[in-house]
Amino acid sequence: QVQLVESGGGLVQPGGSLRLSCAASGFTFSSYAMSWYRQAPGKERELAARISAFASTKYADSVKGRFTISRDTAKNTVYLQMNSLKPEDTAVYYCNSGYENFWGQGTQVTVSS
Repeated sequence: QVQLVESGGGLVQPGGSLRLSCAASGFTFSSYAMSWYRQAPGKERELAARISAFASTKYADSVKGRFTISRDTAKNTVYLQMNSLKPEDTAVYYCNSGYENFWGQGTQVTVSS
């Protein structure tokens, strides 16, 4: 069955970095776009970054220049490198696959001093 397993979240100080990983299984990973969404407390879930099957990328304006999405088809894994983190980046980050719009369980990112 389809599985998306996220890891890499945690507590980081403002200005710090984190790398999120999402390991995918149960579908042909290389054929589908993958995305990272985030949901802050009291807010709607929003797209942070997307990478197509051909590795073209799209970012929310709020993360452009700070976040980088990438994929490793040999490992069936998509990454989100987050640099220069701000308190407003605090959210649960969810991995999403273009295959059947499947969601991971989410990983908490907290940016605080």
